Amino acid sequence: MLNIENLCCGYGSAMVLHELDLHVNEAEVVALIGPNGAGKTSTLQCIAGHVRARSGSVLFGGKDLGPLPPQKRVLEGIALSPEGRKLFGDMTVRENLVVGGYSRPRQATARNMQRVLDLFPRLSERIDSLGRTLSGGEQQMVAIGRALMAEPKLLLIDELSLGLMPKNVDICYQALRRLREDGIAVLLVEQNLSKALEFSDRAYVLTSGRLAWSGTSEAARSRRDLVESILGHGSAEAQPQEAELAA
Repeated sequence: MLNIENLCCGYGSAMVLHELDLHVNEAEVVALIGPNGAGKTSTLQCIAGHVRARSGSVLFGGKDLGPLPPQKRVLEGIALSPEGRKLFGDMTVRENLVVGGYSRPRQATARNMQRVLDLFPRLSERIDSLGRTLSGGEQQMVAIGRALMAEPKLLLIDELSLGLMPKNVDICYQALRRLREDGIAVLLVEQNLSKALEFSDRAYVLTSGRLAWSGTSEAARSRRDLVESILGHGSAEAQPQEAELAA
């Protein structure tokens, strides 16, 4: 579905990503992991079209996305749930979700919103609440739901569990399992290694903007010493979850 070859991108004169090769198959979940500053977010932003590639190619369904702006990439079937959620704080949950479906026919709005509310029943209770009043977990549900309103074939999620309470992390992963069963592919940036490697089919490890390791998530789980040495810290189980706060 997604095929990236020799991708380089950056900001201004600074090059962030160097000759990255990566692919995602249909209905596959791929984890993108690495330390802060490794280029994970830049990879997602480049796929979504918010950062221009300096060189290399991004193919989606065999089509070169290079010339396409972000809104055209949404139409092709790519949607991003960004790091930090980035909701419209003075808009309601309902309004935030409707914004996510701007690229789809108006008659699809009710159907897609019901799909989101089925995935995240908590949002039905908060549907008329302002985005800024939600907890971090509720905001993450809205951010994922907003992306789903665009009916993506590939869902990009940046830092799903960052700052969330464990129960809300579990709710989000349960929703992703249902999406995978429905045939939606997911490229996931995740700081919780245990969750990322448990849920994904394959994993890529980035360090300093370069691919350091790739393989099946099963292989990564059996070689935790490899992953931990690349990331430079102990196991994910030892990392405490932050207190959940509204952004």
